[in-house]
Amino acid sequence: MKKKLFCLLLAILLILSFASCKGEGEATDPAQTTAAPDHTHTEEDADRVAAYDFTVYDKDGNPVKLSDMKGMPVVLNFWASWCPPCKAEMPDFDEIAKQYEGKVAFMMVNLTDGQSETLDSAKSFISSMGYTFPVYFDTTSEAAYAYGIQSIPTTFFIDAEGYFVAYYEGSMSGDTLLRGISMIYAEIQ
Repeated sequence: MKKKLFCLLLAILLILSFASCKGEGEATDPAQTTAAPDHTHTEEDADRVAAYDFTVYDKDGNPVKLSDMKGMPVVLNFWASWCPPCKAEMPDFDEIAKQYEGKVAFMMVNLTDGQSETLDSAKSFISSMGYTFPVYFDTTSEAAYAYGIQSIPTTFFIDAEGYFVAYYEGSMSGDTLLRGISMIYAEIQ
């Protein structure tokens, strides 16, 4: 009986692993993270959850915070170059990021742990594919921890006021990405 249960659990884990790439480290539920929001709540905001701020680094090593994007809707995507589902969704992300440039901020956050993903491997992948969306490097795992990333790709949709609207785990089609954007950007609702 124990052997059958173990085999069943192993089969379920294998099936789930094909849907997304597992991240490393301890994960938490974003709704229960204790990170402080970057603005004050009002009564009408009581049911909304403010996005958690974090610092990542651009290709030149300059710090960039999520709060730097305030005032613009944000598509926040966590990925790595070794992750097949991440690679599968990137052409759509690149095309749609170009289409909404200046209207919706794309933060493509690479989980740069220095072992399975390095700055060189991530930059080389982006360059070889010719992607132009903004890439940021989570070299300290601050963003991954704040958002409780357990598997990648994972994408969050944050409105212009800095509140969570929706998220999606797994590889996303262009149509699904556009549906998420329509929830945070009024021009396509």
